[in-house]
Amino acid sequence: MIFIRLISMLPLGVLYVFSDLLYLIAYYLIGYRKKVVQENLANAFPNKNSAERKQIEKDFYRNFTDSLAETIKLLTMGKKEMNKRFLTKNAHLIFDRVDKGEIVIGMCGHFFNWEGHLLTVSSEVQGKCETIYTKINHPFFEKLMQNIRGRMGAKITERKSFQRTFLKDRLVPRLIVLAADQRPNQMEIRYRTLFMNRQAAFFEGGEKLAKKFGLAVIYAYTSKPKRGYYEFEYQLLASPPYASNGPHSITEKFIDLVEKNIRDQPSLYLWTHNRWKNQGKPRSQDNFTRYDKPQYK
Repeated sequence: MIFIRLISMLPLGVLYVFSDLLYLIAYYLIGYRKKVVQENLANAFPNKNSAERKQIEKDFYRNFTDSLAETIKLLTMGKKEMNKRFLTKNAHLIFDRVDKGEIVIGMCGHFFNWEGHLLTVSSEVQGKCETIYTKINHPFFEKLMQNIRGRMGAKITERKSFQRTFLKDRLVPRLIVLAADQRPNQMEIRYRTLFMNRQAAFFEGGEKLAKKFGLAVIYAYTSKPKRGYYEFEYQLLASPPYASNGPHSITEKFIDLVEKNIRDQPSLYLWTHNRWKNQGKPRSQDNFTRYDKPQYK
């Protein structure tokens, strides 16, 4: 951990030199998960030609290796630099509610650089932030990510224990951050629908929590103006009494927003994750919908 901290103290410009080298190794030498990325892009963008998808692919790998360098830097990055590089817009949608004593649900997708986003919003909401995560199996990386994510006072809660801890902290005003595009495993109850032209399963914990306790839900639209700089523009996804209170209405709105974000910023999404693995047939406990969505360019 000391060695990683020392590396983190290097200027980000120096770390980007290592990122460039890692990009060449990951993309050209070993082809890290390249088949998964290419399959995902081909299915997500059937109307783009091979040259267009190839450019997204290369841009993705550059963003991917840059995010690794940036995440290491986050271990020691100062708050001033962090707020300059990870800009939040419309943050009052969160802060005003938390200041009034409310709990706010933040549903986000895996867009680069989500670690910088989490740390920045945690610092801006003055530590009144809880992030729900899936435990990393490797002890060293588990400890490293907990150190990074908790630097600005955020509470780090493992997904399997969240239901129990939420009931205990039911009256504590805060922002609860959920990576709502993660893939449930085969044994978990989930909601199945079309996502970027293919069936995919989604957790509905955010929707169930919001509707049961009357909580507002926020989405952050992600963009990257230039290398090392990101913008996260908050928008109100849903709030009580909810414009549409039908089943899965919040989850469907979240999926639509993620898809728009992907279409606008395709190289920022985590394409190495096999999001559509184990599609299979829905099990009896699965919620499932099927309807026509447009083919996205």
